[in-house]
This record gives sequence, C-alpha cells and structure tokens, in this order.
Amino acid sequence: MNTKQNRIYLDYAATTPVDPRVLKAMMPYFSKKFGNTSSMHFFGSEPCQAVEKARQIMAQAIGASPEEIFFTASATESNNWALKGIASANKDKGKHIIISSIEHDCVLNSAQYLKSQGYQVSILSVDKYGMINLDELKGLIRNDTILVSVIHGNNEIGTIQPIDKIAKICKEAKVYFHTDASQSFTKIPIDVNQDNIDLMTASSHKIYGPKGAGFLYIRKGTKIDPLLHGGGHEMGKRSSTVNVPAIVGFGKAVELALADDQKKMAVSRDKIIKSILTKIPKSYLNGHPTQRLSNNINVRFDFVEGESVLMELDGYGIAVSTGSACSSPKLEPSHVLLACGLRHEQAHGSIRISLGRFTTNQEIAYLTKILPKVIEKLRKISPFKQ
Repeated sequence: MNTKQNRIYLDYAATTPVDPRVLKAMMPYFSKKFGNTSSMHFFGSEPCQAVEKARQIMAQAIGASPEEIFFTASATESNNWALKGIASANKDKGKHIIISSIEHDCVLNSAQYLKSQGYQVSILSVDKYGMINLDELKGLIRNDTILVSVIHGNNEIGTIQPIDKIAKICKEAKVYFHTDASQSFTKIPIDVNQDNIDLMTASSHKIYGPKGAGFLYIRKGTKIDPLLHGGGHEMGKRSSTVNVPAIVGFGKAVELALADDQKKMAVSRDKIIKSILTKIPKSYLNGHPTQRLSNNINVRFDFVEGESVLMELDGYGIAVSTGSACSSPKLEPSHVLLACGLRHEQAHGSIRISLGRFTTNQEIAYLTKILPKVIEKLRKISPFKQ
C-alpha cells in the first residue's frame, strides 16, 4: 500500500490542481485589486481591465470576438444557459431540440427540464466507439428544430466528435449548434468561425484554472434569453457580480494551456493503454481508439467491478474514476457506456484514468505495475463466472 506522501492523481478529467502560475496571477485580485467591476472609480476600473484582458484571451483562443465571450460560474451554468436560453428565445420558431445520448448530465437534465415545459427532445444515438451518425442527425432535424447540442470531447470515454461536420449540417438547416467543449478546450484547436459553432461551453477548472469560472461563447446575432436576471452584467446577458480572481485565473490558465504539448500526453496515454491491454487478459478500451482526448483512458475488465478497482487503487495511493466524477458515487451504470452498447456488468467493470500536466513517467510506471496485481486479486475473489 501507498502513503499520503506518495499519492498519485490520475483523475484530471474530474478537476485539475490550480497551476502555481495561475494562483500567482489571481492573488492580487482577492485583496489589493478587489474592486467591483461595475464601479466607475479606479478601484473598479482596474479589475474591470483585468476581466476584459481575460475575455480577449478567450476570444483569441477560439477565433471569436471579445463581445461574444460571456463569463459564467461553471460549465454547468453555461450548458443550462445554452439550452434554456435558446429554447426560451426561439419558441416562436419551434420547440424541438436534439442532443446526443452521451452528453454530460447537465445537458441531459436541462433537456429533460425543457421536455417538462412542453419542448420535444430527440436523442442522437452513438456507435460502439461513442461516435454520432451524421445521417441520423440529418434525419432528425425538422422545420421546428431550434438547437442541436453535441459534446465535443466526451468527459467519460474521451471520444471526439466531428463538430465541424455537425455544425455544417446545422448551418445548412438554419439550426443553432451548441457544443460542450469543457474537456476539449485548449486540447484540440477550435475556431468557432471555421467550424460554424454558434454556442460553445468551456470550463476553468479542467485546465488548471480555479473552480467557479467558465464561459459561454455566443455568436453575435444569436437569439438567446438570459438565465440570470439582475444588474445587467456581462453586456446585459448574465447578471451577477463578476468573479474577478477566478476569471483572471481562467485567462492565465488559457495562456499556459495553449503552450502545452498535447502530443506528449497522447504518447503517455497510448503507452498506458498498450500496457493494460497487453498485461491484463480480458481487458478492453472504451471509446474511440484514435479519435479521443489526449489525456483520456477508459478501460473495462471482465469479472470485476470498477468501484472495487477504484478502491483497491486508492489503497495504493492511485486516484482514478469510475466514470464522470460528477456522478461517480451513484450506483447506476454510466449512461455513456450503456449508450455505446455495453451491458450493465461491462459498464460497471470500467474505470477512467485521466492524465495531466503534472503526471510523471514514474507515476505511469507505478500504475502499470500495480493495476495488473489489483485486477488479478479481485478476479480471484470475484463472484462473477469466469
């Protein structure tokens, strides 16, 4: 077993530590440059300038204009706003939206809420790799369709959707296209104009920024109602006193992330996948073998439960996940894995390993040494038929 002094974090898809350089950039805005950005005096103008600088950084990162970036408190808020705001503002055109079967819970639940309000929701299926079918999408779009929302890089299995092709279909049909890019932002190049994206969600704490900050990109001219009403912050679209330290940190995190070498992380990812599939019999990769996020490894093992694997690894000081960290305590199997066609016992036998900026070769070597031992131990005591 491991010790507290030697713990290994391999759950970066759940959240990331704040980079020390990000924390340093944030610190002055807690106590020295603490003013309210709505104030007209110097104490307000200085943090206001910092927020606008961050907005400029976000815009440049995705090829947008600064006035198309709206800061929120989280990706969950951004996704809620995208679906509910578009639905509210465009109900005269229609009350039909389309989402994929592997969306994050906040998109699924927002769609479910809209359904309770009289909207119709169509669900795009995925293949065994978690990829949507473009022809199915074309067939689902109707005259009263107002929005299509498809996650870019899936938070559980890492599969990357061809959002440029999806958006092209939506543009031709004159339907808004939203993508949740919480996991893919800064890992995969995104240009909202070239890719024809109308709305895009991003999150700070997935890229070594602080929790409590996200943004929603809204293409100029998009009809969308506010989710929060109040003093008219964020150009009248998102009321709430601006979280200056978090936004400054988010901006710094984007600057640092854009300089990251994703190829190095992808090499480590592939090394781990190869080691697991080679060393452990009856182990399988979930998600697309090549079109996947650079830091995502989702694997399943016959005859064991993912929760047991997680707890055993935790005893060795290794932190992984059994799917989306937002819902991992739930006993139900992952809706993403079920949508890919896995049986309940296969979904339950899966774990997610996600790498990050601070993952070392020594940590990878330790994981690939310990994991086969854990699976062998659990299979020996497994009640499942082998």
